Amino acid sequence: MLAEALFFSAVLFTIGVVGVLTRRNAIIVFMCVELMLNAVNLTFVAFSQVYGVGGQVFVFFVMTVAAAEAAVGLAIIIALFRHRQTVDLQNINLLKG
Repeated sequence: MLAEALFFSAVLFTIGVVGVLTRRNAIIVFMCVELMLNAVNLTFVAFSQVYGVGGQVFVFFVMTVAAAEAAVGLAIIIALFRHRQTVDLQNINLLKG
């Protein structure tokens, strides 16, 4: 059971990394980051089955960080969309001097 969960977690994390590195839409990049966080949560839960409930406690911390990241990130994307009328990351260069 542990090997299957770790394999599935690795696949999910790889899909998330590929999505973050290749996509230009900010919403899809956010979804890929959430996919990577869920892969990490799956790993924590899988290891908690073997080593105790400590992994499940870390899952709550990761979920809290993910919720905060989603709230702040979506607010930033909505603000950028209102000003630029696009969520394409190639067109958003506000931090380039």
